[in-house]
Amino acid sequence: MTTTVRIPLRLEQALARYCVETRRSKSEVIIELLQQRFSDEPGEKTPYELACETGFIGSVDGDADADAAQNSKSRVKAIIANKHGRQAG
Repeated sequence: MTTTVRIPLRLEQALARYCVETRRSKSEVIIELLQQRFSDEPGEKTPYELACETGFIGSVDGDADADAAQNSKSRVKAIIANKHGRQAG
């Protein structure tokens, strides 16, 4: 089936550049994007979702360690000072 779509000039130029870089036709790229958009399978998880699942986000209880940011800052300074052979100050 043939479908005609009008797209803004900037998007057309970006699509043309991408097609040249990847050596693919506009049809191939557009079909792939439409398949991704309308597929029933859930896509890959976002970095935020992965961070939540692994405990990187929300893993510190604010009441338990109120000065976590300051402790982190001190630890980073100490690591950098140690790397360069200086004492942390």
